[in-house]
Amino acid sequence: MDKTENNKYIDALLPPEMAQRAEGIGEAKAKMEIGKLLALSVLAGAFIAFGAVLATLVTTDSGSSIPVGISRLLGGIVFSVGLILVVVGGAELFTGNNLIVMSWASRKTSTAAVLRNWALVFVGNFIGSISIAVFIFLSGHLNGIGGKIGENALQIATRKLSLGFVEAVVLGILCNVLVCLAVWLSFSARSTTDKILSIVPPITTFVACGFEHSIANMYFIPVALLLKTGAGEEFWSRIGSAPADFPDLTWGAFFVDNLLPVTIGNIIGGAVLVGAVYWFVYLRSSREKGA
Repeated sequence: MDKTENNKYIDALLPPEMAQRAEGIGEAKAKMEIGKLLALSVLAGAFIAFGAVLATLVTTDSGSSIPVGISRLLGGIVFSVGLILVVVGGAELFTGNNLIVMSWASRKTSTAAVLRNWALVFVGNFIGSISIAVFIFLSGHLNGIGGKIGENALQIATRKLSLGFVEAVVLGILCNVLVCLAVWLSFSARSTTDKILSIVPPITTFVACGFEHSIANMYFIPVALLLKTGAGEEFWSRIGSAPADFPDLTWGAFFVDNLLPVTIGNIIGGAVLVGAVYWFVYLRSSREKGA
């Protein structure tokens, strides 16, 4: 095997090849058996939640003089563990699966199959994320650093629920542009190291900038809701606050004021601004030739 022949097995894939890979992966995802799809979706929700747990810890103010920007940057870097687990470990994440539109646009996947995948994966992600929220609450982890971890969790959720509808949609768009770009870049990878290095920068960017990810919010907001309704007096006295100080933190607000608009934004950002654009650039001509 000469050097040129060897390089084609080592070098990263180029964008046209990445597009073909994305198309094939999307077709396979849309045809996945329901039980397997749900199981892998629950795993993905849990993986993203683990990244959120770590990001909450890292961004907790323990009295140090670390600038806010640096704290957010570190939070974004560690949050990347969630998507790394999804991509390298193998799991089904709703936001990343928005790229299935590339297969749909090539008429290799039906509209019904795309919607089936998205609906099942969304439900599975919710189960996985909220399960980790329950485990973290019951573990006492949020009482750490004198209750400051829990206080940070409450503040994060409160900020997310203070967003206006349009603002949440736009932040969701920006977020999933970056998440799907991270997944897109991973399609070029030949090794696990390649995949990890492709994922970290875009994910760090979206977290540090405060963009909104629907699946991450399935952990961030429910864990704060569990704290509000289930934390004991000792926790509240430690942080010098009370449940009444968080009147906007409700399940209704979570579903209507955050999860709904953020999910809409995520679909626009991932399916339209990444998936459809790359399909148009790299795959449209091949579909027209086959028509």
